[in-house]
Amino acid sequence: MAGLLAGAMNAIAGGGSFVTFPALVFVGLPPVIANATSTVALLPGTIASSWAYRKGIGGIGGLPMRVLLPVTLVGGLIGALLLLYTPSHTFDAVIPWLVLLATLVFAGGRELVQGLSGRVKIGKAPVLIAQFLISIYGGYFGGAVGLMMLAVWCLLDTAPLHAMAPARTVLVSTANGMAALCFVLAGAVRWPEMLAMLFSAVAGGYLGARGAGHLPPKVVRGCVIVLCAAVTVYFFRR
Repeated sequence: MAGLLAGAMNAIAGGGSFVTFPALVFVGLPPVIANATSTVALLPGTIASSWAYRKGIGGIGGLPMRVLLPVTLVGGLIGALLLLYTPSHTFDAVIPWLVLLATLVFAGGRELVQGLSGRVKIGKAPVLIAQFLISIYGGYFGGAVGLMMLAVWCLLDTAPLHAMAPARTVLVSTANGMAALCFVLAGAVRWPEMLAMLFSAVAGGYLGARGAGHLPPKVVRGCVIVLCAAVTVYFFRR
């Protein structure tokens, strides 16, 4: 059920990891294992989105994909390794703050991105450094990482947000894909739970895409924000 809902959320408004991660923790998986399992389970959906966007993939503000991809790949690798080497009790203490950060970005990220677009300008080097740091976060936890990338890119590129969607999807998939590979090789994935979520997330993504046009976007986003806030409260109380 969690995978089905997460897949539908990712197809409509994003935020699917706010369902899969806490659901896995709730059924008893250690947080590090739950995070790794959730990342692997949701990866096929982002890869499918990347394939759908393949004709529109391009660079950002003069930074070509041949530069952005390796930076994102290395960042995702470092983030994944940091997670694998983080003691469980330390990750337990960090989780609530990561979830809170992701919730705030998800709740206000679009307005922030729109506010920054075309109004503030910085150079390519700071954007590339920020992309590297965001990719580390993506490999480590990843909530709302796509919105974080867009917010930074808007400081360099004045292109419409929808034009950046292909690059965002591909680079999020890159960071998540590298992290997922590390988690699999490290044996940090619980396969029964992962496979159940993977197939249900694919089904949820299909159903969500089919039903997206029949749901008011503001209502859907509002429901996701309420869910994110509830998850945040749960982890702080936990």
